Amino acid sequence: MSDPQHPTPVVPYQAHPWHGISAGERAPDIVAAFVEMVPTDTVKYEVDKRSGHLKLDRPQKYSSQCPAPYGFIPQTYCGQRCGEFAAQKTARVSIVGDGDPLDICVLSERTINHGGVLVHARPIGGYRMFDGNEADDKILAVLCDDPAYGAFRHIADCPRSLIERLRHYFLTYKDMPAPNGSSQTARRVEITDIYDADEARHIISLSIADYQASFRPTW
Repeated sequence: MSDPQHPTPVVPYQAHPWHGISAGERAPDIVAAFVEMVPTDTVKYEVDKRSGHLKLDRPQKYSSQCPAPYGFIPQTYCGQRCGEFAAQKTARVSIVGDGDPLDICVLSERTINHGGVLVHARPIGGYRMFDGNEADDKILAVLCDDPAYGAFRHIADCPRSLIERLRHYFLTYKDMPAPNGSSQTARRVEITDIYDADEARHIISLSIADYQASFRPTW
């Protein structure tokens, strides 16, 4: 169905943010990013994979808050290719993708007040993260045309303090206090290295290929 006043097709229903939206015509250079969380959130939101609606995953048990809008790149999947690449880069064995869309954090000077929005971003690098034996990469990007960050092309353009804040957040946001005040069970979450824009774009391309190999359109 099309609006006679506009050449762009009009979708009469809301598309599923993971499966119904493209990663972007210019991906991996410029990508669409669906924002699930913003820095003011005190609970963790994520997209319900079945319905596509944002759901409350859990309250944040500690004071750590995401330093920048955080979500995922539509029509990406951390599957076999992403796992094999992470294993190759770290000389590890039995590494698999985490089975989720590829995570992305988008730097912007402008406040984004809530999740559930789609933005366009330029990847500038990323964090090679593992949760146990699962590759769980975090792409770092800048909001296109952002007044403060929009000219960044490489992760080295970012202040080191911001890079470290993001590293700390990614290493701690999955922490959960153990019940009854007992010692917390340690999770094997680690960041082995931080990579630049070329590698970030390569990982995005792998995740798009993983998605295309793993999902078939039903329409």
